[in-house]
Amino acid sequence: MKLSIGVERALSCCLVLAAAQRSVPAAGLAVILDLSPTYLAKQLQLLARAGLLTSAQGRSGGYRLARPATGISVLDVVQAVGGSEYAFRCTEIRQRGPLAAPSEACVGPCAVAAVMHAAEEAWRAALGAVTLADLAVDVSDDIGSGVVAAIHGGLSRQRDPARGEGHDLR
Repeated sequence: MKLSIGVERALSCCLVLAAAQRSVPAAGLAVILDLSPTYLAKQLQLLARAGLLTSAQGRSGGYRLARPATGISVLDVVQAVGGSEYAFRCTEIRQRGPLAAPSEACVGPCAVAAVMHAAEEAWRAALGAVTLADLAVDVSDDIGSGVVAAIHGGLSRQRDPARGEGHDLR
């Protein structure tokens, strides 16, 4: 199964918002994650449409998680960005060709579809069992608590070299 790079970006965005515990402007998220603001805007829209983020306009506006990080699973984010359709699509190949099985013999899913759907259900269950809060702990262990503390503690003024100006990320 192949997921788009947008899944990683969306998860990272949600982790920053979980650490921030306040609204963060899209421009600030783009700086923190070193992403194109245009690209990030698309991911933010998908997450907001799925009910995972809320946004507010104005000076203290920006994005924040719509519910606590303990209430959002990794699967929620994956499905918001990548959709919820199954990756495997059975085309009933067993009913084609010179040795095709008769349709009355094919009342249940084929063996190939059954094993593929079971694997995807296990994958979904694994992602559904991990919340953003769980993942944040693992990320903190991975990159160091100092980075996460910096996000949590301030999101102070960051510079955007492309524009030659600073962004108030608080």
